[in-house]
Amino acid sequence: MLRALCRYIPNSFVNALAMTAPETPIDVALARRQHLQYRDALAECGVAITTIPGDEACPDCVFVEDTAVIVGHVALVTRPGAVSRQTEPVEIARALDAWCRVIRMEAPATLDGGDVMQLGNTIYVGRSARTNAAGIAMLEQTFRSRVVAVELPPHVLHLKCVVSPLDHDTVLLAEGSLPPALFAGFRIISVPREETYAANAVAVGSHVVVAQEFPRTHDALSAAGFTLHPVPTSEVRKADGSLTCQSLVF
Repeated sequence: MLRALCRYIPNSFVNALAMTAPETPIDVALARRQHLQYRDALAECGVAITTIPGDEACPDCVFVEDTAVIVGHVALVTRPGAVSRQTEPVEIARALDAWCRVIRMEAPATLDGGDVMQLGNTIYVGRSARTNAAGIAMLEQTFRSRVVAVELPPHVLHLKCVVSPLDHDTVLLAEGSLPPALFAGFRIISVPREETYAANAVAVGSHVVVAQEFPRTHDALSAAGFTLHPVPTSEVRKADGSLTCQSLVF
């Protein structure tokens, strides 16, 4: 059974990190309603949802993807690259201990799970402002998989901001973001430049949870045979968040 670990949004989410300050403040009540729609969409895809309490001391704690990388029954609990987020993994490790063998990342390694994408037998990892060489080395040591490090442009926060896996041989890739040759041998579904945000999606079998209001991406996914579950993202987007970052699916 596929499971998803999520975390409720705290009141302090209004102070979540952002590369650029939003034009309007985060509406926490609306963010919570949108988060519920997101969880409902995952449930419609057949995923069993576990949601743990948020933490007022951790404004970004809803973004659980950054706190762990799970392969099989092993969970590498990370050390997020933003110092203000480095206490978030404590509760995530406690929750994952019910299902996984938990390994904890130690300093000086830093790694955000949003920089990690498993595709077939390969793990792609973005070398970003949040993920360093030591973090990538520990990822490779933990999972003994083929790891491909990807240099990210300065304006890209995480690897999965511009590419996400749809199945074992298909990726959703924003045009002009990364060289398609990185994913040679895989089927690529292109996201138009003006819809780059939609390149982050959560795939469960033939179902895809996708951001609303990106019609060309929706058309491309539908044409490829996927069933779409569009959800609103206006409030998490103000905190540089998207869809994969709101859950750990394993």
